Amino acid sequence: MADETAFLNSLAGNWSGKGTVITRIGRPAISVKCRLVSTAEGASIDMKATCRGLLLFSRTISAALDSSAGRYKGIYVGPTGRRSVLSGSRQGNSINLAVRWSRIVNGDRSAQMMIQKIGANGLRLRTVDKDLSTGKDIATSDIVLQRS
Repeated sequence: MADETAFLNSLAGNWSGKGTVITRIGRPAISVKCRLVSTAEGASIDMKATCRGLLLFSRTISAALDSSAGRYKGIYVGPTGRRSVLSGSRQGNSINLAVRWSRIVNGDRSAQMMIQKIGANGLRLRTVDKDLSTGKDIATSDIVLQRS
């Protein structure tokens, strides 16, 4: 677990950046600017982000992950305040998570989330959902942050 503790500590801090969010598959992407605060303690990490787009679009999200059991498990709280379940593992510099939404989202309850460390001072958060009408994977959020 020492490897996970060191990796999670490297994700701790204040981050800011930009990216895109799709609120529902089939709708246009919204450009967003985001700020994220990440706190690591041992084999756990808590992340809280606020993203703003357009004039009145503002969303706060959070994730709490624990890797003490050898796999990552946790909770994602979306902009509606609903809690969804996260589970997965780390491969290299990426934590790859299956998301089990608390309700139907884009036609089902599943998606994939990636938290990827890019170099010493970069972080990418990406969520991918399946377009059930085409079978294609669609990035519903893709945000690149820099340590601030």
